[in-house]
Amino acid sequence: MNMNYNIRKLKDFETELALNLVWKVFKEYESPDYSEEGIEEFYKSIHNKDYISMLCLYGTFVSEKLIGVIATRSEGTHIALFFVDGKYQGKGIGRKLFQTVVSECKSNRITINSSPYAIPIYHKLGFTDTDAEQVVNGLRFTPMEYKF
Repeated sequence: MNMNYNIRKLKDFETELALNLVWKVFKEYESPDYSEEGIEEFYKSIHNKDYISMLCLYGTFVSEKLIGVIATRSEGTHIALFFVDGKYQGKGIGRKLFQTVVSECKSNRITINSSPYAIPIYHKLGFTDTDAEQVVNGLRFTPMEYKF
C-alpha cells in the first residue's frame, strides 16, 4: 500500500466523527441486508451514549481524514464495530486495524457478531463461525471467534 496512514486510539471528542463514518459505511454496504427494523436498531445502538461509552475506539487516519474505525468492548475481547470507508476497502486498512486490536487484547480469543456483508472478510482474517445466523431486533448476524 502506498498511502501513509496511522492508527491510534480515538479521543473522546472524535467519537462523533467515528460514528458518522460507521453510519455512512453501514448505510452503503450493510443496510441492504437488513429490514427497516434492523436498520433502526443499528442506528439506535450507535446513538446510545451509555453503550458507546463502554467501547474502546481505534481509528485509521490518512492525513487528518478518518477512514476506518474498530471498536471493542469486554476488555477488548469483543469487536462491536468495524468499518472502513468504501474508497479504502481492500487495501489492508481493516487488517491493520484488526491487528491493532489483537495486539492490545489480553485474552486468547476475540468474538464478533458478523453482519452478512462482512462474513467473507472475517473468514479472511481467520475468524470461524461459532453458531448459525441469528436475528435479534431485525439485526442479522453470525457469531464468530478468532483464536490466537
